[in-house]
This record gives sequence, C-alpha cells and structure tokens, in this order.
Amino acid sequence: MWLVIDSPIGPLRLVAADGALIAIDFSPFGDRAGDEAADEPVLQRAAAQLAEYFAGERTDFDLPLAPKGTAFQQQVWAELVKIGYGETASYGEIAHRLGLTNAASRAVGTANGRNPIPIIVPCHRVIGADGTLTGYAGGIERKRILLDLESPTLL
Repeated sequence: MWLVIDSPIGPLRLVAADGALIAIDFSPFGDRAGDEAADEPVLQRAAAQLAEYFAGERTDFDLPLAPKGTAFQQQVWAELVKIGYGETASYGEIAHRLGLTNAASRAVGTANGRNPIPIIVPCHRVIGADGTLTGYAGGIERKRILLDLESPTLL
C-alpha cells in the first residue's frame, strides 16, 4: 500500500505493510508493488506527521516502522533515530556508538545510504567528519533543505 504526498523536497511516496511504514521513496519513483491506499491509517498518520515536520511543528515522529535490512543495517538505523532534531553526527561517530572503529565508517555510510525510511529515520543528519555534506540517496540539495529546515544556522 502506498500514498504520494507533496513536500518541500518534492513528491514523497509513503509505503506501508502490515500496519507499519516500510519506506519513503523520493521522486522520481521506481516500480512498487501494491495499490494506492489513501485511507490506510498508518499512511494517513505518516502524511500528517510529515506535514507537521515540514511546517516546523514536529521534531520527532511517532509511527510504527518496519524497515527491511540486514542486522547491521538495522543497528545503524537504530542509531540514526537517536540523532536529535537539529543535530548531526559523522559516520565515524555512528561507528563508535556501535562499538566499532573508524574503519567501519564506510560500512556505516553504506547502511545509511540504504535506509528505506529517510526523514523519519534521519539519515540526512549524518555528515562527513570534516562537517561537509556527503552523499544522500535523495541528493545533496534535499539533504541541505532538510538540515536547513531543522537548524538554519547548522550549515
């Protein structure tokens, strides 16, 4: 089941299964199985919470999430949700939080890039060790918009 919403970073496709949000896709959208389901409760809640976020009225999300990924990816994504609104962390910092060395930064970056629920699982808050914006599945411009929305003086 899915629903497309408008946002300041372009159309977003919210995807749910079994009562939980499983993905947020950036436009342009690839093929996705399932039917549009505008009346699905979890999709309605996600759409409402994202609208509040983009309006500057919400700093965290309260939704059932079920991202699909490896055990390591799940560990990285669990750390991402701990990065507060308006804050950033480097790939190395995420590796250290997982009990790993800086050598794991690249693996953290790969897992970060495969996050299926961007914005809500805030992979946009992960930056380079030198404070620069680094890769983002939705593109660097979207990442900049999201970080500017959360903290106009951050970058």
